[in-house]
Amino acid sequence: MSIFARPHYTSDATQFIDSLKAAKPELEAEQRQGRALLWDKQIDRDQQAQGQAANVAQKPYVYQTNADQR
Repeated sequence: MSIFARPHYTSDATQFIDSLKAAKPELEAEQRQGRALLWDKQIDRDQQAQGQAANVAQKPYVYQTNADQR
């Protein structure tokens, strides 16, 4: 036996996840469905470009009043 060989260690968290997946095999598919519902969206590039073009430049100091508008 090599001095570098170690017994196989699995953490408590890994053991819990493995047992959860064994008890509920459809869990990963449900997670993928949830992700697709919330995150995997098609981006409308035209609408994104219009939104970026509509941005207004912010003043260096937002709370400064304009003396010209009295």
